[in-house]
Amino acid sequence: MLERLRAWARTLLREVFALWFACRDPRTPRAAKLLAMLIVAYALSPIDLIPDFIPLLGYLDELILLPAAIYLVLKLMPAHVLEEARRHAAERLAQQRPMPRSYVAAAVIVVLWLLLLWTLWRWLIVPAATYLPL
Repeated sequence: MLERLRAWARTLLREVFALWFACRDPRTPRAAKLLAMLIVAYALSPIDLIPDFIPLLGYLDELILLPAAIYLVLKLMPAHVLEEARRHAAERLAQQRPMPRSYVAAAVIVVLWLLLLWTLWRWLIVPAATYLPL
């Protein structure tokens, strides 16, 4: 069972790299390229949108959302572009070069969390403070 999960994780990583290469290919349709860029940026981001320490929800993005999004974008890619991108991805993984990181996606996730916290503060804390007697 553990070996099966490792094989699935390797396949998922190869598909992320394939999408990374497909994004750079001019033959990729714009809609597929845009979705692929978003998914690759999120997959390579060092920060998750849903932190892993949150019970059950923490691994939801890695186990369900990310593979489903990758599957969708793979269906939108032209077969010849995807085949070439998978070959490049396999070569890169065989070289065991360090994984790229998407710090822009990490910054976007941090900004989203800050906006969420600010919104909660404005809705919950600020209205309560207006009713406090001085």
